[in-house]
Amino acid sequence: MVAVATRPEALAPAAGASLDIEAVSHAFDLDGALLDVLDGISLRVEPGEFVALLGPSGCGKSTLLRLIAGLERPRRGLLKEDGRPITGPHPSRVVVFQDPTLFPWRTVRDNVALGPAAQGTLRQQRARIDAALDLVGLAKFANAYPHQLSGGMAQRVALARALVNDPDILILDEPLGKLDSLTRLTMQSELAALWRDKGFTAILVTHDVEEALFLATRVVVFSDRPARIKADFKVDLPFPRHRGDPHLADLRRRSLGLLGLDASW
Repeated sequence: MVAVATRPEALAPAAGASLDIEAVSHAFDLDGALLDVLDGISLRVEPGEFVALLGPSGCGKSTLLRLIAGLERPRRGLLKEDGRPITGPHPSRVVVFQDPTLFPWRTVRDNVALGPAAQGTLRQQRARIDAALDLVGLAKFANAYPHQLSGGMAQRVALARALVNDPDILILDEPLGKLDSLTRLTMQSELAALWRDKGFTAILVTHDVEEALFLATRVVVFSDRPARIKADFKVDLPFPRHRGDPHLADLRRRSLGLLGLDASW
């Protein structure tokens, strides 16, 4: 398990990249008809920021992540990493999905080593692979297979597989969404600790308002599809955060109100 500090501490120097999203619109072609998904999204993310994207299910958040990753090209607008246009996938931008997608016939170490193996640098990167496993608390499980892991452990493997590539931007598409509630709370703390330690830029899509506020330095709230930005605010609290903080409760009420879910709060 990743050690989580019990007192406020300074963040690591920002090692991540900046991200510029400039008037990005996107649509899907469904049987010859266009379904608008994103409508004029403009956003600037500074190096080392942790930005959470909130919005109704199906509004286009995950589509925006795919555009940031370079897995698709926007129909209109431009995305840039450190001032350079994003035209396709790149090792500097790594995605962690809700499903860990581990190869069942490969050990934990071999799953984490997929990136270096594909790049032909496995021999040179063995120390980095060991460091990534140690960072997520799985050094003792290096020779285990996915079926021998819990859900939380499998997601740690996915995080280690991403971190071994030393990404400038870590793209998180509901990575904790399938975990049980207790494991999810633990993994939130561990993910925050990893971000503080490494200093990468993080972009998180989540449907969990408390998760967004616990992890992010900034929250962006989207409208229904086609997504437009309804609100963009900072979470001005030190790390590590405490879930009972009254300011977090205020921000939760504000966020739920923006999502139209504040009636019961």
